Amino acid sequence: MPEESKVLRFDDVSLHFDDTPALDHVSFEVEPGETRVVLGAAGAGKTTLLKASLGLVRPDSGHIFLFGQDITGLKESELFDLRARVGILFQEGGLFDSMTVAENVAYPLLNQKALCQPGSHFPPDNADQRVREALRFVELERTVDQFPSELSGGMRRRVGIARAVVTEPALVLYDSPTAGLDPITANTIINLIIKERDLRNTATIMVTHRYQDGHLMANFRYNPSSGQIERIEPGETPATTKFLVMNEGRLVFSGSQAELKASQDSYVSKFVK
Repeated sequence: MPEESKVLRFDDVSLHFDDTPALDHVSFEVEPGETRVVLGAAGAGKTTLLKASLGLVRPDSGHIFLFGQDITGLKESELFDLRARVGILFQEGGLFDSMTVAENVAYPLLNQKALCQPGSHFPPDNADQRVREALRFVELERTVDQFPSELSGGMRRRVGIARAVVTEPALVLYDSPTAGLDPITANTIINLIIKERDLRNTATIMVTHRYQDGHLMANFRYNPSSGQIERIEPGETPATTKFLVMNEGRLVFSGSQAELKASQDSYVSKFVK
């Protein structure tokens, strides 16, 4: 696939904080509709990888290509329009406590330069409609006037997903979307991520500590005809999901779920449950 059609590519990227390697010669790529599930111990470099994808931290060496453009040396002002095409769900949802649910979800629409220009897909006067659509997507339309403190943890995470996808981004980054949630609520969150991926052919990078999250991403799809998440049956075209395992900044494994399960590496195998 031509470089410009790839959503994200890391080419031998290294990044250090003082003398500690956060990313160590990392290379991978993701194309439209594909999923990368990132596993690893605390401090392995998972969140740093997400930050580097947006140009929030700069590599010491190597190159990062976002939508075919080398962002490695771009100025902050030159990154605005590219970042407007990326959604992100922060750890714990990352909502603004002083804003209502509607104001939280509207924030990317009203505060990203590329989306507020005349002729853009989401001009400010259409923000309310788009916010309601995003909240309907996560089945929380009735919460528009509530504050995050009035919602459960799972509901706050769903509002975070609504904010991440409100601009219909080509790439969505999820940082531990199910952390701290009970299994049923966690599965609901992953079902929404699958729905977003399959409805819009969105590229997905998901950092998680739950192997089950990756299993669902790899083996289930959203059926728009039934409006349900369904298992991918043998013989059907599966979602292209690869598992990445990181250790001390290094990408020590990249492959399918079957390859992950078959790995004999003691570090890699402990993430298969």
